[in-house]
Amino acid sequence: MTKFINAISNTSPLLYLYRIGVIDWFPELFGEIWTPEAVKSELLVGGHKGYVVPKLSDYSWLQIVNPQSLPSEWLSLDLGPGELAAMSLAIENPDSIVLLDDMLARRTARAAGLNVWGTLKVLLELKHQGFIKSIEPFVNQLSDAGMWVSNEVKHRILVLAGEL
Repeated sequence: MTKFINAISNTSPLLYLYRIGVIDWFPELFGEIWTPEAVKSELLVGGHKGYVVPKLSDYSWLQIVNPQSLPSEWLSLDLGPGELAAMSLAIENPDSIVLLDDMLARRTARAAGLNVWGTLKVLLELKHQGFIKSIEPFVNQLSDAGMWVSNEVKHRILVLAGEL
């Protein structure tokens, strides 16, 4: 099995993978998993509002690591604090994979030369490495958990997974 060097996660991949019950497989895919304090704060706010969110301190494999700085050109974009911090941390650690779901964040990160995965790519990799047999039930659960997945994207993911 292949373990990727390092992952830096924004809020949504942690949230959605927690909600569908696969967050505990993160350490099977990555040597280290980091998230910035801004992501922890976003999850705490969501929890206080009554949303089902992971308690990051329950995951000994997850390290809170903050970037040294934020690229000023990103501050004018419509990105959240977690996205900005995760992308900035990935700029400072270019061998890492940054986990983002928001389209603007993904485009910005790719334009900066970052290796970007989303929640669906994590599921594809879990299947590829044999941790799950089929991703279709998990993709359906993501929709139930609040992640918007268009029919086109769902079809493309299932084709990539060899399930269509």
